[in-house]
Amino acid sequence: MAIKDLKARQGNVELVIDIVDVGQPREFEKFGKSGRVANAIAKDESGDIKLTLWNDDIDKIKPGDRVKISNGYVSEWQGELQLGTGKFGKLEIIGESEKAKEEMTKGPDEKEDKEIYKESEKRLKEIEEKPEEPESDSSSDFEEEDVKDE
Repeated sequence: MAIKDLKARQGNVELVIDIVDVGQPREFEKFGKSGRVANAIAKDESGDIKLTLWNDDIDKIKPGDRVKISNGYVSEWQGELQLGTGKFGKLEIIGESEKAKEEMTKGPDEKEDKEIYKESEKRLKEIEEKPEEPESDSSSDFEEEDVKDE
């Protein structure tokens, strides 16, 4: 299974992913019990997804790890897919990802960034120079308040 194939509310997800980043854990209390949650960014060759880590799983992984998710669950929050192990899933570290480590440590690609900037400037200039077309409005030229009941 690949990240691009995941759908919201999908269960029994089995996949291998590379951890690119792990966010700061947040503490919470629910039903009188305290816990911790953190978000990580995980990716495979098909895309990336937010991985929700709970309690002890937070301390298990670090950026650059290759992880296998068994019996995972895909949820959706504000239109964004999120992967987690849920109550019954399992997360295990199966090694290190050279690709993820390389991505974490590489600097910006100046050549690519300049090309993106030039293209954006060109598109902006085209938009600014394009004459505005009048809106097609079926209403007449006068306001409702101009019409008086007699």
